[in-house]
Order: sequence, then C-alpha cells, then structure tokens
Amino acid sequence: MSKIYVLDTNVLLQDPYSIFSFEDNEVVIPAVVLEEVDSKKRYMDEIGRNARHVSRLIDGLRASGKLHEKIPLDNGGTIRIELNHRSFHELQDIFVEKTNDNRILAVAKNLHLEEETKEKGKRVILVSKDALVRVKADAIGLEAEDFLNDRVVEMDSLYTGFLEVYIPLDMLSRFYEKGELFLSDISKLPFYPNQFLIMKDVMGSSASAIGIVDKTKVKVKKMTFNQEHVWGIHPRNVQQTMAIELLLRKDIPLVTLIGKAGTGKTLLALAAGLMQTEDFHEYKKLLVARPIVPVGKDLGFLPGEKQEKLRPWMQPIFDNLEYLFNTKKPGELDAILAGMGSIEVEALTYIRGRSLPKQFIIIDEAQNLTKHEVKTIITRVGEDSKIVLMGDPEQIDHPYLDAYNNGLTYVVEKFKNEVVSGHVKLMKGERSGLARLAADLL
Repeated sequence: MSKIYVLDTNVLLQDPYSIFSFEDNEVVIPAVVLEEVDSKKRYMDEIGRNARHVSRLIDGLRASGKLHEKIPLDNGGTIRIELNHRSFHELQDIFVEKTNDNRILAVAKNLHLEEETKEKGKRVILVSKDALVRVKADAIGLEAEDFLNDRVVEMDSLYTGFLEVYIPLDMLSRFYEKGELFLSDISKLPFYPNQFLIMKDVMGSSASAIGIVDKTKVKVKKMTFNQEHVWGIHPRNVQQTMAIELLLRKDIPLVTLIGKAGTGKTLLALAAGLMQTEDFHEYKKLLVARPIVPVGKDLGFLPGEKQEKLRPWMQPIFDNLEYLFNTKKPGELDAILAGMGSIEVEALTYIRGRSLPKQFIIIDEAQNLTKHEVKTIITRVGEDSKIVLMGDPEQIDHPYLDAYNNGLTYVVEKFKNEVVSGHVKLMKGERSGLARLAADLL
C-alpha cells in the first residue's frame, strides 16, 4: 500500500531533488515549508542555492496541474502542497508555541488522524533531518524518519584506501625480489586502483610488506617513495607512509585523506606540496584553502583587509607552516611567505570562477563541503594540477551534513574506482599522547 510522506524544510534544503525520491508514494509539502524555503532563497550560500532550486522545481510542476491537488510524478508517485490540515487544535495542549516545526507536525498529525478514519487509510510518515522534530513526532504518535537517500555510504563502510591480506612467506619473498605480485594469486576480493595492500605472513611471522595496486588492477607493486623525509617530515606510521606515496605521485592528481584530529593530514600535505613546489618546481604555486564554517557561535564581521579577515580562519594552516619553516619570531612566517610568493592561503569563498593550472591545491576541512561545493572545487582544477581533499567526517560543523552525506565522503566513494585518484584513512594520532587520547575518548 502506498504511503504519505510529509517533508520538513530541511529535507528540501539538503537535497532539492528529494521530492522525486519516494517512488510511487504521495509526497506532501506543508505550506509553511514553502514559507521557510522562501525565507532562505536570498542567502548566497549552499542553502540559498538549494532554496532557489527547490522553488524552480516546484514551479516547473505547475505545468502538470494545480499544486494543491495531486500532481503525478514520473516515478509513479504524486506531490501536492498541503493548504488544509493546518489546525493546531490537536497539539495546542502539548506544544504551546506555534513554531514552524510545530505547524509542520500539526499538518502531519491531522493527515494521520484523517487517514485513520478511512477503511484503507494510508500510513503518514514525517521525514525530517532534524532529530528533535522526529522525537516530537514520536511523542505525539506519528511515524518519523530521517532522509537517508542522500547518504553516499552505509554505516561504517567508508572506503579506507588500504586492505590487510595474509599470504604465504614465499610470496612475500617473491614480492621483495620482483617488486610485484599478481592480485589473482593473493585474493579473490575486489581491488581498486591505487589501493594499498598490507601483506603479512599467513603463518604469523613478523615478515610483511606494503604494496600498491596498479592502475590495471592486475598487479600489486612496490611503492615509489624511497626518501627518508619530506620537507623534514618523517612518516611515523604505515598510513602516513601511504599518504606520502599518494601525495608525491604525479600520476595521481586527486588525493583524499581522512582521519581524526592529529593524524597528520594537513602537515603531510603541506610538506609534500612545499617540496614539489619549492624544491622540484613541479608546480607553479601551492594553494591552500578551507571552507569558512565557524565552530560554535560565529564571531561576526572581522576588521581589516581581506587577508586580515582571513587570518583567524586560516590560522591552523599558518600553525603548520610555522612548524615546517621552524619559525620562532612573530611575523617571521609572513616575511618568508611574502618573499617566496608561490604559496597562497585562500578561503574557498573566492574559488568559484577560477581556473587553477599547474598548482598543488590543498583543501582542508573538506568534510564541511556539500556535494555541489566539492564538485565546484574539483572542476576548477586545471592542467598539470594536483588537488588534495582532507578532513574528518566525524567533525562536521555544517547544519545539514553528516558523516555519510558530506562532500569529502562523496568524493572518496565516487572516485575509489578511478585511476586518477588515491585515498588513505589515517588511523593513528601523532600530535601528542594527550591529543590522541582525547580523539579516542571524547
């Protein structure tokens, strides 16, 4: 039996195409949702863009009929704007204030009560990204669901970029002698291009080796990185060694790094970028950018010119650069960067419309990007450029994103089978013992 899905505003603002995601069921959009969408359409950010897109999609449906009646959709379902069922009578003793959330709940509750009186009444389900709205719905006897159609991966199944396999000792010896093995001899598991294999002795000895799957997915080969350090930074664990391999490979223009705070993502990327830009001159410029999303309460407007305004947002980048350049005096880093001229620290706000050829591009905190924003960024990448996206999907400050639908996770999953990309999940914190313990416990 078909169902009635009542959509909350945040579902439409997260994914404008969500109205087409409910198969042959009935989609109901309360009139108050249109009011909320209208209030957001003047925003110049991703929420504003989605609000305008939703408005255009719904406006386009008018050609198929009247919006307050059922309009058929191509997937076999219907959609309508709910103008009735707005009475607050059923909820006035429970929720005193007529907030927009409560008005949406009232529409869903009244529809539910109406369907209960019918012989073959439909199930009414409220769909919301807001956990408290779902809790309220449950409290008043309504079915409520999160909108999960925008999730890229299921729980705990995000691609890590490496695989641990156990093989006979003679195969390990052959790998060290020849520098390669056929994947068909190792395992029947599916492999991805540029995926790392941690090969261990099946009998339990300490013998082991690390290899990387070639682009044809036929062989696993030795890694090409053979230097002791990168711009003074030594890899401290196996995942950092893998990350450096990807960061230094010219044939892998897209690298994604995921890890908790303190795993070395930013430091490794900056070190690799500086070495290839300043020492090897493989790139004309090192561009470092991050989205401006505040943690906690926003400080509001900041005084000064553009660079002065950006400094507080970009301070984590400057902290890592101070460590790499071993600066000790105030203002010393600024003098170094001004003298070099090949390092640019920028906010992602200014990247739209640019073309970035022959540059080493680092995008920090990429987990705070939406799918549309990350597409905008990667499509800016010009010829002979390399882009590194990194972040921690567990630390998201964007109101409509989570660990499974953010832009960084989206890129990891969409590109894992492409020869131009490589990915590593950094597992071990190396900032300090305290930082590592805090990342695990808190």
